[in-house]
Amino acid sequence: MTTSERPLTGQSAALPAVADIVAELARAGLEVTADPADRAAYSSDASLFRLVPAAIVFPRGADDVAAVLAVSRRLGVPVTSRGAGTSIAGNAIGTGIVLDFSRHMTAVLDLDPAAQTAWVEPGCVHATLQAAARVHGLRFGPDPSTHTRCTIGGMIGNNACGPRALGYGRTGANLLALTVMLVDGTIVDLDETNPEALFPRLHALVADRLGVIRTHLGTFSRQVSGYGLEALLPENGFDVRRAFAGSEGTWGIVLAAKMQLVREPAHTAAVVLGYPDMVAAAHDAPLLGDFPVAACEGLDSRMLDRVVAAKGAEAVPRLPDGAGWLVVELTGDDEAVLAGQTQRLIAEARAGDAAVLDADAAAEVWAIRADGAGLVSRTPDGRDAHAGWEDSAVPVEHLGDYLRDLMDLLDGHGLWGIPYGHFGDGCLHMRVDFPLEAAGGTTVMRDFLVAATRLVARYGGSVSGEHGDGRARSELLPLLYPPEVIDLFRAVKELFDPRHLLGPGVIVDPDPLDAAIRLTRLPMRERLPGELAMAYPGDADGFASAVHRCTGVGKCRADSAATGGTMCPSFQATRDEKHSTRGRARVLQEMVSGDLLATAWDSPAVAEALDLCLSCKACGSECPTGTDMATYKAEVLHQSYRGRLRPRSHYSLGFLPQLARAVTPLASLVNRVARLPGIGTVGKRLAGIDSRRTIPVFASTTFRSWWSSLAEAGAGRSRAGAAARSRAGAAARADRLGEVVLFADTWSNHFSPRILGAAVAVLEHAGVTVRVVEQTVCCGLPLISTGQLDVARRNLGETIAALDATGDVPIVGVEPSCLAALKDDAQKLLGGEAAARVGSRVQTLAQFLLSVGAELPDLRGVSATVQPHCHQSAVLGTAADRELLSRAGADATFLGGCCGLAGNFGVEEGHYETSVAVAEVALLPALRDAGDGGAEGGGDRRGSSGELGVVLADGYSCRTQIADLSDAQGVSLAELLAWGHGLDSPRP
Repeated sequence: MTTSERPLTGQSAALPAVADIVAELARAGLEVTADPADRAAYSSDASLFRLVPAAIVFPRGADDVAAVLAVSRRLGVPVTSRGAGTSIAGNAIGTGIVLDFSRHMTAVLDLDPAAQTAWVEPGCVHATLQAAARVHGLRFGPDPSTHTRCTIGGMIGNNACGPRALGYGRTGANLLALTVMLVDGTIVDLDETNPEALFPRLHALVADRLGVIRTHLGTFSRQVSGYGLEALLPENGFDVRRAFAGSEGTWGIVLAAKMQLVREPAHTAAVVLGYPDMVAAAHDAPLLGDFPVAACEGLDSRMLDRVVAAKGAEAVPRLPDGAGWLVVELTGDDEAVLAGQTQRLIAEARAGDAAVLDADAAAEVWAIRADGAGLVSRTPDGRDAHAGWEDSAVPVEHLGDYLRDLMDLLDGHGLWGIPYGHFGDGCLHMRVDFPLEAAGGTTVMRDFLVAATRLVARYGGSVSGEHGDGRARSELLPLLYPPEVIDLFRAVKELFDPRHLLGPGVIVDPDPLDAAIRLTRLPMRERLPGELAMAYPGDADGFASAVHRCTGVGKCRADSAATGGTMCPSFQATRDEKHSTRGRARVLQEMVSGDLLATAWDSPAVAEALDLCLSCKACGSECPTGTDMATYKAEVLHQSYRGRLRPRSHYSLGFLPQLARAVTPLASLVNRVARLPGIGTVGKRLAGIDSRRTIPVFASTTFRSWWSSLAEAGAGRSRAGAAARSRAGAAARADRLGEVVLFADTWSNHFSPRILGAAVAVLEHAGVTVRVVEQTVCCGLPLISTGQLDVARRNLGETIAALDATGDVPIVGVEPSCLAALKDDAQKLLGGEAAARVGSRVQTLAQFLLSVGAELPDLRGVSATVQPHCHQSAVLGTAADRELLSRAGADATFLGGCCGLAGNFGVEEGHYETSVAVAEVALLPALRDAGDGGAEGGGDRRGSSGELGVVLADGYSCRTQIADLSDAQGVSLAELLAWGHGLDSPRP
């Protein structure tokens, strides 16, 4: 039997029935789930592997961990510790019980600024510790690219590094003490005192193997593969706490850790060195040893190409000429000395070009590097590139030669990969396009990994330089180390865990590296019926390929309020893995490829996972792999309800634009009736709307009717006379700036026509002629978000045709969600040249005003709390709004996170609590801090300092959420600009 045909040794032993395991855990009073959607969500991490757990437990403290281990010993069920699940090697998955520490055991327990130490729980997110330390001018040194969501417990398990390990060392080097529970339930405190007394048999075992350890382990800084037994040498003080770092949860379970903090450097400088290729960059890495370097990263030009393709050229700062770069961060206490070191580095490097970046450009480059694992997960022609040979390392003096030979090895196997990573430490990352879904694809992967291991061993290197061996590389260790080292690893493992209950199949007695591969799916047509409604460009099997875009890097779990992003609102509110973008992707992957869920569009587990998706679109742009859950949800809803009765809210909210048109002639009567006691409540119940939501007030005069009446009255293009009230010369500017089509969206037209009136005033003041499409048009977004895609296609098709007929002038709107639908959803639902033409013409008001160099009002003294609409952030961007407000002199604070209403989501029954919880992530705290700032139509609400406080929200949903949940009133950018210009903006 070949290696790949062997059964799993560690995870496949016969387990009790899932129901029996859960019953035992529940009797112990534990928070446990074995829900199919949860098991699917936890079936993988950021690796290639899929192991469906029997149960997931969310411990609250040591007693819960002890109870889980008691069940494990009694039933013989393995236990796997998990933090954020960002393990690329498959360290955080298992078939038994998964202990998720990231829900409850997340605290910074104690931080001592004077001693520069911090005690944390294992589920504490790295960024949380950094934020607490930063207040005191401190930081935790190592910072993996996943620092916004990875946990300290996970970093200890893998002995994680990150870019700045070059300056601060690996996690183990920054570990002062551990509180650990062993498999028998014993709790031990590990620090620098008396470790021999705690582990006499381990001490004796090491004493008998000193030569083996000294010869083969700890030979260079990034040798992470296997156990770090060099920490147990006498000259290293038999340091068991640091030997625990990198044991991948196979020796014991960390309950708390004391971490060393360091002072933030007084000054930093970022230098980028440009080279003709990555091999040339790697050859230059050794010279950095003579400089005060905290980080040195290799960056391939093809990674930046991916960013430009997804987000535009403006998303990448200008870099020196080259196809490969070294991004170097130097630190120092004396700014002048640091500047001299920076120039000396540029002079001594063999780079073809170089530049010193300012702080903003450096932050952009580091952000791109942090997204590296996602950016290189697709080949230029759309094929998947996989983890596997993910973080090999060699002594830095050999990096250039090793990388040259590795790229030749790739070519020899007919494979593709982009190298990048921690070049200053001799560690590189790479994703490879192993043909896992082709016949013999896993053999291709195995052959390459074996050859690559022999290559890295020839250079005295390691198959893992920071992520650990896990399921991906443990089988390769005998190619890296002699038998006496492998035997020693096994002996140590069995001292701590004789029954192999903790993380079995990893490092010792490993499972085959090509067993339990996740990406082995059947073609979509063989699994799920129905012609797909959406287009999935770049995904060979359509929906099936698209949902497998998610590689599990877990950026959707990052704190959006802290990062300034939006993804993933429901996870921010619930902290539930299945309500993250990644969790939902895993559930959809299981529907397409696995056997845990029913293979059906209307699978209950799929419905459960997607129910709290706000369709915010953030994942489509913020996820490095482009996982687009809003599109997937629309497709699933479309297929699930094809030819079936839908929920009431799909009809009432999905067809709200059509309802609004029908109600307009009776708007005053409808508004009065809706306010009658009991009538509104009954109406909301019948419509499937939460009773706590307000019913929108219909405008008695819509913008369109007002616009038409002005035309009939002969008002001409000046409509409201705004141009006549602007400064002299407006007519001349009209000739120069031409015209725009103002998209009169449903929400603004029927519920907030004043905003479209303000936009007319601002545009005409800028010297622009405003046109409005005469026929009634709607983007169809409510139909798309409820999955009524056949109707949406017809609706959107009519809109695109009407807008396409207006020529080639810019299309400007005031409702971001509708503009995003024209620019994004139309391409996926309609495709074709007309949709592309219209999409290319769509601009926000800020984008247009900046593009024509319009005069801006003086907004000095205005303090704006800005809630960007999710769809604008995801599709159109907020850069223009930020620049415009800055140029106008406003003090603007842009919030991260979603408002929580998200179109129909927060209005529907069953979503209110989640909607409010999402708002509490960033919006509501900001409103409370601002003292309920906000002004209807730019009205004057001045604080004690004389500043005018406004809450700026272009999205109708955002303004509705603000009004429903606070005393503030949101205003639009158009209203604020009209007020700033002193325009008496028309009010239909």
